[in-house]
Amino acid sequence: MANSKRQLFQKRRLRVRNKLRKVNVGRMRLSVHRSNKNISVQLIDDVNGVTLASASTLEKDLGMVGKCNMEAATKVGATIAERAKKAGVETAYFDRGGFLFHGKVKALADAAREGGLKI
Repeated sequence: MANSKRQLFQKRRLRVRNKLRKVNVGRMRLSVHRSNKNISVQLIDDVNGVTLASASTLEKDLGMVGKCNMEAATKVGATIAERAKKAGVETAYFDRGGFLFHGKVKALADAAREGGLKI
């Protein structure tokens, strides 16, 4: 029986996340979610189960509501880097989930790196 796209995505997401957890014990996780209309990112402390910072195109002060393009991803990446510094986090590992590391996801990661976050 063939797997649906959703099931394949879930398998890929868990495979990526579990491999990263083994290598990056004790570091914060920068988790990305991308949809057709928006992109969001969270800085998560998995030990305590707390979200330390987040950024999304759904925030009105970013001025990108309903946009999911390269420009919006770059702006969200720079914002999360700034908020991570305020939270006292300098290093994190990049959890792309089941999304491929190109296009908008890559633009977000590059902008976060340029903002001073070590990924």
